[in-house]
Amino acid sequence: MQETILILDFGSQYTQLIARRVRELNVYCEIHPFNKIPVITDEIKGVILSGSPYSVRDENAPFPDLAKIRRKMPLLGVCYGAQYLAHSIGGVVAPSEIREYGRANLTSIDEKSELLVGMSAGSQVWMSHADTILSAPEEFNVIASTPDVLYAGYRIAGEQTFGIQFHPEVYHTVEGLKLLTNFVVGICGCHQSWTPESFVETTVTALKQKLGNDKVVLGLSGGVDSSVTAMLLNKAIGKNLYCIFVDNGLLRKNEFGTVMDRYKTLDLNVIGVDARDLFINALEGVVDPEKKRKIIGKTFIDVFDAEAHKIQDIKWLAQGTIYPDVIESHSVKGPSATIKSHHNVGGLPDYMKLKIVEPLNSLFKDEVRKVGRTIGLDAEFLDRHPFPGPGLAVRILSDIDREKVSLLQEVDDVFISGLYEHGLYHTVWQAFAVLLPVQSVGVMGDERTYENVVALRAVTSTDGMTADWAHLPYEFLAKVSNDIINKVKGVNRVVYDISSKPPATIEWE
Repeated sequence: MQETILILDFGSQYTQLIARRVRELNVYCEIHPFNKIPVITDEIKGVILSGSPYSVRDENAPFPDLAKIRRKMPLLGVCYGAQYLAHSIGGVVAPSEIREYGRANLTSIDEKSELLVGMSAGSQVWMSHADTILSAPEEFNVIASTPDVLYAGYRIAGEQTFGIQFHPEVYHTVEGLKLLTNFVVGICGCHQSWTPESFVETTVTALKQKLGNDKVVLGLSGGVDSSVTAMLLNKAIGKNLYCIFVDNGLLRKNEFGTVMDRYKTLDLNVIGVDARDLFINALEGVVDPEKKRKIIGKTFIDVFDAEAHKIQDIKWLAQGTIYPDVIESHSVKGPSATIKSHHNVGGLPDYMKLKIVEPLNSLFKDEVRKVGRTIGLDAEFLDRHPFPGPGLAVRILSDIDREKVSLLQEVDDVFISGLYEHGLYHTVWQAFAVLLPVQSVGVMGDERTYENVVALRAVTSTDGMTADWAHLPYEFLAKVSNDIINKVKGVNRVVYDISSKPPATIEWE
């Protein structure tokens, strides 16, 4: 039995962070839309209600039916979740006189509260709300306050139902993980037994039972997710796994050959396919990034399907889908808006007639890496920066042709090689170059030039959901800029992106 914390999503930008913090406690959790509550089983030990961009006073605000949850198991409302509980039981929620956003301090704490064990008065918390609870029924016992918020924390008498107005999942709430530990471990009684080792053991066993002697085909990308998927399946079914690695012409410089050589050391059945011309020709004249993604997705499926048909009796298609893909592909009222399409989720055409197996679809990216280390995957795979499925197509902010791809590959190679040489590669989450649809005036020697501008991007992050621009040394940026301009014909200007996520995204398209 897998102990589970259920998180109901009301559309907060922080919902996935709640899940990440719970997972850090070695406790499994799942996010579900507020209006698609799963069947409540004995495995579910507690429920957390997320924040939301809505106000409980909005006509279309999310109002879940908690009849099968409240009073039957521990329940924690966070921000909107806390306001909804108060509002639904007869409390008064109204606009704050001043929007409460940012750091605050708990001026009073009920030291006897199970939820606040070990927390200290004066502890910094993070507020992000426009409404506040003005009054609540008498059974609402205040357990924490700030100078401006009386109901910063409460418990409903006679129930293991709690509400907090602040966000424990963000790092700005200094003792947030302590509070979540009190709820998940102390109040819900979870045993913290969900580890990478236990995941590998249970997943390989489940794959053996599910797949039996069936043949499975997997599209490899050279990245962490597909490589870990391949290793897990190889442990479960061995030579019945067939891997296909497609060169779409949009990979990093020399990546296809390098990655194929690495895969040969893993004892996998890997088929390499050169489809560069097919992809580049299909993208001719296309500028819109969503159209690029769809064309690349369709072309990949066509190539993949043709190769898969060369293998007899394939029953399953394996995909390296991870949990954020699953969450962001939900399209219902409430959950976070999908920023861009994920063609690897639910995009399989009917004509392929294959069943889907996704061993990693419950894991976040950093958890995938931990599982990869557990099963002995080479650091060359595990420690690589993320690379988008559409490849360099979404790092060329214009139409695609072979010359632009070649130019960007050279720029990217100079940048990434420089990061390695200066010991900076592993200090950033992701780094890459972008070819802008801009040309600028320059001077080289005694000649005036009118050539391309490239942007360099490097960010720090823990999971890619939020990110800060990396403060790379000025000396390094100066050298790499000089190297790019001198070594890559066609570039005469280099800029550095200092935007964080949010409000920007990590990729430009």
